[in-house]
Amino acid sequence: MSIISLDNTITIAISVRDRHASAKWYEDMLGFALLYHMDDAGWSELKTKTDGVTLGLGEQNEPNPGNTVPVFGIANIDTARKDLEAAGVEFDGETIVLEGMVSTATFYDPDKNALMLAQDLTSDK
Repeated sequence: MSIISLDNTITIAISVRDRHASAKWYEDMLGFALLYHMDDAGWSELKTKTDGVTLGLGEQNEPNPGNTVPVFGIANIDTARKDLEAAGVEFDGETIVLEGMVSTATFYDPDKNALMLAQDLTSDK
């Protein structure tokens, strides 16, 4: 038994220079939905495509990206990557394929926060 009992939610918090611009980027590129901007606290939250998971954007003058890499499931990584690249999104190298397991591709938001797409290859869909 654990010391504490967590609920079924998680917020992935990342640093950004401009929460409003970053929120729009996440809406346009990944289809997330803005939940709110809390301007007094320098914080915004978006609903991701995963139940119980939100993305928190903490505004900082000099964000320090790179300490968290959220991984988002995707049905077709090749199509998603092509679409994001066409929109100017930068990827880190090639898509990595572990046959029969997973395909992954790391990419960056405008503040160089690393994010990853993952396509489950364990079953035929």
